[in-house]
Amino acid sequence: MGWPASYRPLGRRGLGLGGSLVLAGILVLAGMALALPCSASRAEMVEPPALAERVAAGTLPPVNQRLPIVPAVEAGEPGKYGGELHTLIASARDTRVIGFYGYARLMAYTPEHELVPDILQSVDDDGDRVFTLHLRAGQKWSDGAPFTTEDFRYWWQDVALNPNLSPSGPPIELLIDGERPRVEILDETTIRFSWSKPNPTFLGHLAGPAPLQIFRPAHYLKQFNAKYAAPAMLDELVKQARVRNWGQLHNRLDNMTRNDNPDLPTLDPWVLTTRPPSDRFVFERNPYYYRIDRNGMQLPYIDRIIASIADAKIIPAKVGLGGESDLQARYLRFDNYTFLKDGEERNDFSVRLWRTGYGSQLALYPNLNVKDPIWQALMRDVRFRRALSMAIDRHEINQVIYYGLGIEGQNTMLPGSPLASTENQKAWAHYDSKAANRLLDEIGLTKRDGEGIRLMPDGRPLEIIIETAGDSSEQSDVLELIRDTWREIGIKLFTKPEQVEVLHNRIFAGETMMTIDKGLDDGLATPAMTPRVLAPTQQEGWEWPRWGQYFETKGKSGEPPDLPAAVELLALERRWHETISRDERKEIWQRMLAIHADQVFTIGTVAGVPQPVVVNNRLHNVPVEGIYNYDPGAHFGVYKPDHFWLSPPPGDTAKAAAAEPPAGSVSQPVKD
Repeated sequence: MGWPASYRPLGRRGLGLGGSLVLAGILVLAGMALALPCSASRAEMVEPPALAERVAAGTLPPVNQRLPIVPAVEAGEPGKYGGELHTLIASARDTRVIGFYGYARLMAYTPEHELVPDILQSVDDDGDRVFTLHLRAGQKWSDGAPFTTEDFRYWWQDVALNPNLSPSGPPIELLIDGERPRVEILDETTIRFSWSKPNPTFLGHLAGPAPLQIFRPAHYLKQFNAKYAAPAMLDELVKQARVRNWGQLHNRLDNMTRNDNPDLPTLDPWVLTTRPPSDRFVFERNPYYYRIDRNGMQLPYIDRIIASIADAKIIPAKVGLGGESDLQARYLRFDNYTFLKDGEERNDFSVRLWRTGYGSQLALYPNLNVKDPIWQALMRDVRFRRALSMAIDRHEINQVIYYGLGIEGQNTMLPGSPLASTENQKAWAHYDSKAANRLLDEIGLTKRDGEGIRLMPDGRPLEIIIETAGDSSEQSDVLELIRDTWREIGIKLFTKPEQVEVLHNRIFAGETMMTIDKGLDDGLATPAMTPRVLAPTQQEGWEWPRWGQYFETKGKSGEPPDLPAAVELLALERRWHETISRDERKEIWQRMLAIHADQVFTIGTVAGVPQPVVVNNRLHNVPVEGIYNYDPGAHFGVYKPDHFWLSPPPGDTAKAAAAEPPAGSVSQPVKD
């Protein structure tokens, strides 16, 4: 749902066919988005009843004056207006997830992971080097100000290139071998980004759950920028905000992803109206939202979202016992499923099981950069990593923890990805304690203490401490089963729960031996998506944080990789970015995945574990079957929550009548 059946997305992540992409072809697609089965281009735009009073009073323009000349059109089953959607979050920081779910992006992924224009009306892509972006004429910010290329110019010239606001310069996603893009404003609705070398990830970064934001509401932020604001007034604002200078003030107020400033105009379907701190955040419909349904009704259908804060540990109970959420997946785990099912009839909701997109539900991350030289030598010995992997009984984990619903194997691509490989999934993943023992003996770990625990070269018992973030019962249950089978090969396993920030700092510092976390974020990747996560390119790679830091800082900190396989992964990742051949990109992905499987840089357990999704039975257009994935997907985002709608409570005829468009609410026809 969410995309017209006739809308055929373009090839390379939607756009980049490795050559000149003719604009006319894209415009055909843009037209097809409007040429829906019921002919939305001839439908009449409909005023949401919640806004009718403001329109009648003259405080808000009519809907035909608020929408772009060519609105984005949602396919799928039409709905009705009205209602409040309640959901639970764990902290004020979680207001950002409402932006994830709203999923208003310059480019957007479809549920099939194809990349298509969204806020943008169309895109010209010439060989992944030159991207010409075409905005929707007449589109507006949530406060009614025009959304134009001035918002892109302001961000590039006055934010990204301003050392007071961006000390490190433009985002790394825009730098190709250190080269900045050439940014050209062609007219009010056309802007061009170009590089001398390919930048195949540019469009994909615009579609992420926390996307690369290459524009800002210039009309709002200029009042906090020394280049535009009156000095005396700006000084007073800095003083009132109790910050050091205007740069800190500007950055505090300018965070579109964080979604914590109700004054910051947005393009999202719902606008934050509650100023932090609070334990209840209200998001109201954006009257200038750019999407309509195929009947010409301006979206979203739902009037407001209420996000209430609760302790993450009790969110499952508040949902299952109290029915306090109309749509909830965040902070619910698979082991909550039975409990949640028990509450279905009592709370009038249904529990759906969506597939997850992680390469492994939980994976072990041996730290190849651990400081201890003895441990480092062991972690870098592929025989040691293979032995640890073969000493895990994945079938037992699947049956005991996940009721046999998972996919047993390594941390790799899942069935459904064009890159999936049974060979990679099964590599060194069969349970064989005898073979694991032989590998450890081959390494030279033949001496044991009185308990049968192997001794390291310096005489210490072979005791692996796996550090975890918090006290997840799922993690502890899985590790308990691994503890038993590792004991059979002479290795003791201990767990050490820590706060997330503490754990991350210890990983970066090389203090950890091993950690446990989710596997690859996108186990359903396509060859058009960057394979960067498979190479030591980021400090967040728990298996090689120092190598990733070296790459991210261009050698200023961290250390260069010295394992041949890791060096090859870096070279392959670079080749992927340099080529514009789709076939070659697929071959590079396959080679990188094969290296990972053979070298066991991470140790997968079970993948494809279902995610419970609780849906109020009055909430419609939510898929019965879906994929719950962060990137790409933005969790609910790819299914277009602006298209979800709530039927009124049973017996509430007044609300039912209010959901229908009132007489006289129809405005002028949608323009082609």
